[in-house]
Amino acid sequence: MNWIYFAKLFRTRFQAGCLAKRLEQDGWIYGYHDLQLVEIYRSRKGKYGVRFLP
Repeated sequence: MNWIYFAKLFRTRFQAGCLAKRLEQDGWIYGYHDLQLVEIYRSRKGKYGVRFLP
């Protein structure tokens, strides 16, 4: 299985966490009904992003 990365990076972990929680709650908006795992990661430049397994 491959990770799907959300296109936007955020300055703070809190902002990425808000998006991650929204994906968990409203994944059907983005076309994913049952997300297996949603996680916050840190990029090499220090920004935060969200990735998930469909």
